[in-house]
Amino acid sequence: MTFLQVRGLVSGYDRSTVLNAVDLDLDSGATLGLLGRNGAGKSTLVLTLAGLVSPTSGSVTVGGVELAGKRPDQIARAGVALVPQGRRVWATLTVGEHLTLAAGRRTGTWTVDGILDLLPRLRERRRQYAGQLSGGEQQMLAVARALLTNPRLVLLDEPSDGLAPAIVEQIGAVITTMRAEGVAVLLVEQDLHLAFACADEIAVMEKGALVHRVPTPQFRRDPETAGRLLGVS
Repeated sequence: MTFLQVRGLVSGYDRSTVLNAVDLDLDSGATLGLLGRNGAGKSTLVLTLAGLVSPTSGSVTVGGVELAGKRPDQIARAGVALVPQGRRVWATLTVGEHLTLAAGRRTGTWTVDGILDLLPRLRERRRQYAGQLSGGEQQMLAVARALLTNPRLVLLDEPSDGLAPAIVEQIGAVITTMRAEGVAVLLVEQDLHLAFACADEIAVMEKGALVHRVPTPQFRRDPETAGRLLGVS
């Protein structure tokens, strides 16, 4: 079932267009790895879907509900959660306070106890301020905060950025759990290993448009195309 449907989405900043008529479909329980060179428009797409950048034109429906141009809080209430690049946790709140604030807005599978079982390091750090956590712990907190809203669609913007391989592996395991719970995941990544491990399909952005999309195994078997689109070998 197509859960996220994007048609002709155009957006940008200060009269500058970044997204050029993007079309995108994503099913419930599916993970799409979104790749592309720096400046291709990946983060702009995620921020536009979350309502933090206003579209100029186009349609975004989630579960059949039109959300293009809606406020971020309205989009969040519709079941969309963002794990932003750079974590963006509140440094002066404790881990427990983050979890309490995020929980209870939507009932569902994800509870505080369940999240702490999934991410036990956060249980150990529950009384610590977020600003005192390591980068990996902050990323886990950002993921936990998103999941506690019981989302139907999660937007992850480069969750592996600057993290140790062991933490990246944990993030991959959490994404796999999301898929098993029927959550649709849009994963923006530079780490090909994480994208390949988690995503059902790979899409590539170039100059604000989606120019290539195939199942992950097919993308991995085509290094020539990967090299041409991403500059990797």
